[in-house]
Amino acid sequence: MIQMVDVKKVYLLGSSEIKALRGISLEIQPHEFISVMGPSGSGKSTLMNIIGFLDRPTCGSYRFEDKEVSQVDDDRLAHLRNTRIGFVFQTFNLMPRYSALKNVELPLIYSGIPPRERRERAMTMLGEVGLYDRLHHKPSEMSGGEQQRVAIARALVNHPAILLADEPTGNLDSKSGSEIIDIFIRLNEKGTTLIVVTHNRDIALHSKRILYVLDGQLVDEERLG
Repeated sequence: MIQMVDVKKVYLLGSSEIKALRGISLEIQPHEFISVMGPSGSGKSTLMNIIGFLDRPTCGSYRFEDKEVSQVDDDRLAHLRNTRIGFVFQTFNLMPRYSALKNVELPLIYSGIPPRERRERAMTMLGEVGLYDRLHHKPSEMSGGEQQRVAIARALVNHPAILLADEPTGNLDSKSGSEIIDIFIRLNEKGTTLIVVTHNRDIALHSKRILYVLDGQLVDEERLG
């Protein structure tokens, strides 16, 4: 599904170069559950942004589903990002004036899905994350764990090939965090490919492979189970 060979990312800050990635090579197969660990500033989020088409490598090869990403134009990348990648972040990024249902419908609006189908798909996905009784609640009326579940439903409503989660339990208490990880495990068992960035090794141990990133390089790998 994903193949990276010697991927580098350099940012220019004035006259200085910031080398965020220094030659990452990796492969990710369909249906894997992978955690990415490393200290702050190690390049984890940059790697996730490149995987999710939010940024492009400075050099190196990134192939997604056998397509060389450097040869894909911005419009096509935006389409792939909306249909093939789901994003979950530490901050829930929900629209505060919208209900849970409306928040989950948003990606479907951008995809041009008709209103009736949008509503049905959003309701089904909220049911999948245990929030069928919160359809019409706004974010301010829900707990942090419930808001993150809405964010997960929104990320999954277009049936993406990959779910990317960047510190998805970072703003949650331990009970809510455990509930989110349980959802991830169920999703993976149903075939969703999961890539989770986390500082928490207890969370990483639920995945099947841990990638360790340091100073923009992949320095170790641990296979579990």
